[in-house]
Formats: sequence, C-alpha cells, structure tokens
Amino acid sequence: MELSIINIGNSKGIRLSKTILEKYSINDKVELILEKGYIILKPKTEPRKNWEKAFKKMHANGDDQLLMNDLFEEWSK
Repeated sequence: MELSIINIGNSKGIRLSKTILEKYSINDKVELILEKGYIILKPKTEPRKNWEKAFKKMHANGDDQLLMNDLFEEWSK
C-alpha cells in the first residue's frame, strides 16, 4: 500500500483510512517501532487499564478471597 506524506502544521505525517483503523483496532495512539530499515506501527494497548477499579470492586463485594490454599505454605514449616 502506498501512502503520501502530508503536511500537518510544521510537521509531516501519513493519513490512515477508517478501514485500516478499524481492522487493526487503532484508536488514539500507536506504538512506533524502528527495526532493520522498517517503520512498524502497532496499536497501543493498555491491557491492565482499570484493573485497580475492578480490584476495589471485587474487594468491596468480598470476591477477592483465595479459591485454594497456598501450595507453598506447607513447605515453609
């Protein structure tokens, strides 16, 4: 796929189509990787986003209890 370099203020950039953005789940940010003569764009993900809020809710509901005993507990005696 060939893309044109466009002017964006005092900088230059590329424009990605809506189809590409949707196909690769690109929202607000991408990760730029420079590797062996290539420029790679990857969707920026935050896999642990909002975990703290979810853990607080679990604790409030009492859902943060261990489901099984610690396997190493008996070895520490």
